[in-house]
Amino acid sequence: MSSQMLAGKRVLITQADQFMGPVLCEVFRAHAAEVLADTTAFNAPGAPARIIAAAGRIDVLVANLAIPAPATPATLVGDDEWAAVFAALVDPLPRLFRATLVQMIERRAGKILLMGSASALRGMKRASTYSAARGAQLAYVQAVGVEMAEHNVQVNAIAQNFVENPTYFPAEVQANPRFQERLKREVPLGRLVGAREDAEFAAYLCSESANCFVGQVFPVCGGWVQR
Repeated sequence: MSSQMLAGKRVLITQADQFMGPVLCEVFRAHAAEVLADTTAFNAPGAPARIIAAAGRIDVLVANLAIPAPATPATLVGDDEWAAVFAALVDPLPRLFRATLVQMIERRAGKILLMGSASALRGMKRASTYSAARGAQLAYVQAVGVEMAEHNVQVNAIAQNFVENPTYFPAEVQANPRFQERLKREVPLGRLVGAREDAEFAAYLCSESANCFVGQVFPVCGGWVQR
């Protein structure tokens, strides 16, 4: 689908070469956005501020952050794992938001969308570190979202799982018969949500048509079978 839904919008997408980044860039450009595809690592605390300063005016920030999810039993999770996952998924958020929100508040216009995970919305075995970090992301977005509403800045999140992407569901995983059986067992949709389906929803949330949503977390999971 192509439209002018994001015409005139300058959109910064982080980790544009990972997770949902490639398809987000493609879809947002199809909707006439000027996409700033950033692939900078956020290891240094000052990196987010430098990225935002170099980008200039940003109408939309898509915080697309990903890291391979550890599968460590909770009793074996060490401080190094915990720190590394939070450093990749949580610590960059306030730095990115601080640098971006100043200009958005001044203009009384702007949107921030987090590409998060639904792992924070239900218990998952051997995922305590990853789920905790993803949960912290969602809680942060909810709090900042309601705070920014009075400035006409919309901050929201997509909490996804079972969505096609190369980071968590690469082709070799999708081709595995055991994974295919898992989809049938756990996902009422019976398949992964398509990458473009997810990206089109993200584009809508970043458009002027979605100005009524603030501090919201939208699950995109193809449904779940309750266990």
